[in-house]
Amino acid sequence: MKNYRIYLLLAALAFSATSGQAQTNQTANKKLEKMKPVKEVQHYVHAHGMPSKGKILMVASSPGTSKQTGWPIGFWAAELTHPLRVFQEAGFEVELASTEGGKIEMDAYSNPADASGYSAHDVISLGYMQQDWFNNMLANTKKLSAVDAGQYDAIFLVGGQGPMYSFRGNTALEKLFARFYEAGKPSAAVCHSTTLLLEAKKSDGELLVKGKTWTGFANSEEDYADQAVGMKIQPYRIEDEARKLAGTTFKVATPFSAYAIADGNLITGQQQNSGAAAAELVVEALTKQ
Repeated sequence: MKNYRIYLLLAALAFSATSGQAQTNQTANKKLEKMKPVKEVQHYVHAHGMPSKGKILMVASSPGTSKQTGWPIGFWAAELTHPLRVFQEAGFEVELASTEGGKIEMDAYSNPADASGYSAHDVISLGYMQQDWFNNMLANTKKLSAVDAGQYDAIFLVGGQGPMYSFRGNTALEKLFARFYEAGKPSAAVCHSTTLLLEAKKSDGELLVKGKTWTGFANSEEDYADQAVGMKIQPYRIEDEARKLAGTTFKVATPFSAYAIADGNLITGQQQNSGAAAAELVVEALTKQ
């Protein structure tokens, strides 16, 4: 009986200690909960019918044929639609121009309805493709030579396979882009449209990217694309060409991550997943003005 009483006493002490520790832990947890910061997320969304905050010019490549693959080429859908969503949500009107004007075509692999399924996940582009006004915009782009830079608050170059042929060496587009840049307006390019920056010069004759940090389609991403289709797709690589330039810094991030850089009013995005990020930097710059 004596031993049994000792056992009960020890059990009671153990329970008391455990209970006390539990209460201590609960008190500590409550204190930690109180110490955690409250997180709130808010950003402006333009309501339907409200007046426009300004106008942004987006420039895409007119249709062409790749000398490398023989494919019909044009613009990459997500690099138009994802920034377009950002601009519209922020309250900006968008006007679309192309190198030759008229109807433009998206690269097949960027079409979410394409049999390849390569961009089947791109529901943003798919949604826009259901809108008559969007399809009319693609069918009636303004010719580059008819653009008046003074009518717009920013310029945004859309990438795709077409720009590798229609943007590089395009002195009219180089001068237009430099006009925006030297006017202090946000001047953006994403993915393969950054090929323009390999040769674009300011009015003083210096490369626009001199002293700048920028990005564009990475070699690692070119490797992936080439392997995916079983051939070399591009006639040259932007990263290779950019690293030959003196006095500029070309950076790339993890392949196919959303990555964009703003260096002053020059804004660049790495590839098709970076269009929205680059557009957000454009909106941020316009909001600060």
